[in-house]
Amino acid sequence: MISDLEFEVPELPRQSVPKGAVAWVDRISRQDMPAFGTTVQGVRCVTDDESASAARLSQIILQDAAMTAKVLKLANSAFYNTARQGVSTISRAIVVLGFNAVADMALGIALVDALLASGVKRRVVEEMARSFHAAVQARSLATAMGDKRAEEIFIAALLSKIGEMAFWCFGEETAVKLDEAMCQSGVSPEEAQQAVLGFRLRQLTAGLVREWRLGPMVQGVTEGNPGNGRAEELVIQSHKLSAAVEGGWESRAAREAVRGLARLTGRDETDLISDLKSHAEEAAHVAVSFGAAEAARMIPLGDESALDEAALAADRPVADPHLQLKILRELSGMIASRAPLNDVLHLAMEGLYRTLGLERALFALLASNRTQLVGKAALGHGSEALAQRFVFTVAAGPQGDPVRQAIEQGQAVRLIAGDSLGGRADRLRRAVGEGALCIAPISAAGRPVGVFYVDCREREISEEAFEGLLHFAQQASLAVTQVATAAPRRS
Repeated sequence: MISDLEFEVPELPRQSVPKGAVAWVDRISRQDMPAFGTTVQGVRCVTDDESASAARLSQIILQDAAMTAKVLKLANSAFYNTARQGVSTISRAIVVLGFNAVADMALGIALVDALLASGVKRRVVEEMARSFHAAVQARSLATAMGDKRAEEIFIAALLSKIGEMAFWCFGEETAVKLDEAMCQSGVSPEEAQQAVLGFRLRQLTAGLVREWRLGPMVQGVTEGNPGNGRAEELVIQSHKLSAAVEGGWESRAAREAVRGLARLTGRDETDLISDLKSHAEEAAHVAVSFGAAEAARMIPLGDESALDEAALAADRPVADPHLQLKILRELSGMIASRAPLNDVLHLAMEGLYRTLGLERALFALLASNRTQLVGKAALGHGSEALAQRFVFTVAAGPQGDPVRQAIEQGQAVRLIAGDSLGGRADRLRRAVGEGALCIAPISAAGRPVGVFYVDCREREISEEAFEGLLHFAQQASLAVTQVATAAPRRS
C-alpha cells in the first residue's frame, strides 16, 4: 500500500480560531455532520495503519449501500479508470485504482451526501461546484506534471472549502442574514462575514480540518502554512480559477487565473486554456458521479457552452430489463441458500434502483410494536436524508393514506406527480417531496412487515417499472416468510 494520503497532522504552527468559529466547529461536527466525521475516522484509521488490508477499507464502504454504488460507478469512470478495466466489487476497485484513490472516493461521497442531506441550497451548490471544478483541475494538472500526489491534491481541493459549504448548509437564520449582507454592494464577502459572524468562513474551515484531521495538505491550504509547496499552490490557484471563470472564461479575472497556473505549471497560456476548458467539462461529469448533479450544472464550461442535459441523464439510472432479470435470479439463489435477510433486502433495493430507471429506492420495516414504519436504507440522490425522514405512525394517517393502504391492506400504491389523492398523501409528500412514487408491501406469510418505496421527479413511473417493483417485493416477501417460518415459535 502506498501511503500518499496521510491523515496524521504534523505539528504545523496553529492559527488561532475565533471563539465564535469554535462554537460552529463543535456544532457542525457533533450535531450537523456526525456521519461524515464517522466516515473520516473510519477511513483515517485504515489509511494510518500501514498493515491495513484492502478488506478493512472495503468493509467501511460496504456498510453504506449508497456509497458502495457510487464508488463502483466512479471506479468505472474514465476519470479514475483510464485503462477501462471492468470493476464490479469494492475489492477489485482497490486493486485496479489503488488504496488511496478509493479512500478519497469514500470521503468525497460522504461529504456530498452529508451536505445535500437537508436539501439543495443555492450557496451550498455554488461552493460545491467551485470545489469540484478546482479539484479536477488540480488533479489533472498534477497528473500532467507527473506529481504522484494527484489523489491527495484532488481531495485537498475538494475539502478546502468544507467550512463554507457546511455553514451554508446548516447555518439556518444566521446563514440567511449573512447571505443578505453579502448581497449588499460595496461590501466584500470577508467583510460581511466578519460583521455578521465575528469571524471569516475560511477560519471555520480551518477549525473543521483540525477537528476531523483531514490531512496536512488541506490544513496547509486553509491555514496558510505551505508545507507542500507546489502542491498546495496548485490547489489555491485552481480555486482561484474556478471562482474567476464564473464571470466568463475571457474575463480579466479568468485570464489572470490562467496566467497564474501557466507560471506554476510551466505551460504556454494558449495551450493551457484549451486543457482547462476540457477539465471543466470533466469536472461536471465527476460531480454528477459523486451525487452532485446540481453543482455540475453550475460549473462554467468553455466557449459559452452548457452541460448537455442528455449527458447528465446518461449518468442517472436507466431501465435495464436484462440486469433486472439477472438480479431477480440472484435473489432467488440467495433465498434458496438461506442468505441473511438483510443482504436480500439490500440487493432487492439495489435492483430497484439500478434496473427500473427511477431516481430513488428505499426499504422500510415495521418496528417491533407494528405501529411505526421506519426507513432502513435508501439509494439515490439525498438517500441518507430520505431514510431519516421516512418514519410514519401507521394508524395516524387518514383512511386511504398510502402508508396505511400498504401496511394495513397489503396493497401496492402508485401516485402520479402532483397527485395527493385529495390530501390523503400529504404526510408522505412532506417526507419525500413531489414527483411520481410507488409503495409496495413486503409481507411474511401474507402479513405486511415493511415496504419498498421508489420515486421519480422527472417523469411518470411506467407500468413496466411498477411491475418490476412488485417482482422485487415478491422476492423479498419470500425471503421474509422463509425467516419467519424458520424462527422458533414462542411458547
